[in-house]
Amino acid sequence: MKDLAQLFARQKYVVWRSCLKEPQLSLLYRYANKRADAGTMKSDGTAPGALSSAGDVFMDGLLVDLLPGTEAISDLKLFPTYSYFRVYHRGDVLARHTDRESCEISLSLCLGYQGENPWPLLVEGPEGASSIELAPGDALLYRGIECPHWREALAGESHAQVFLHYVDQTGPYVEWKYDKRPGLPFGRPQSPRSSHLAPAPTLRVRK
Repeated sequence: MKDLAQLFARQKYVVWRSCLKEPQLSLLYRYANKRADAGTMKSDGTAPGALSSAGDVFMDGLLVDLLPGTEAISDLKLFPTYSYFRVYHRGDVLARHTDRESCEISLSLCLGYQGENPWPLLVEGPEGASSIELAPGDALLYRGIECPHWREALAGESHAQVFLHYVDQTGPYVEWKYDKRPGLPFGRPQSPRSSHLAPAPTLRVRK
């Protein structure tokens, strides 16, 4: 983690490989696709055509599970704000943008994809722009307000990505703790079953 922390301090972004392990990775990838197939997601202006959802209970659970590692790499004490995930399809693009106040420290995590190659994620920091390829379970940790990021048209069939957002406990955006909600809307999430959307045994992430 020390090497990643040093890179993050210099670049304002860093790749965190294999931050989400099996079997949770496959469970959440299947769950994301089932949500998309069930018609319970919507599109947004940043990625027209892609399907998205905010504040999903299982994805919000990752805010807690990945918080210690995110704090270690960012060298900050953080408050979770919210989660957001998308399922993209062939031809979808992600417009170049920076994030809002509740996304001071962000984790963009690849849940999985159908296609021959990873879908590059472009991010621009103080040292210029980079093209990042993420395998399932890999994530890009970045300063979302400061670093523009985008994606060109998806060449594969589909791609599922979850975004986990945090703010510095002593920083200028601390009022966005929990995205100004009273708290995270669960006691502890349970994992989705692979056959339908009902909950099953407790989801635990091994780091």
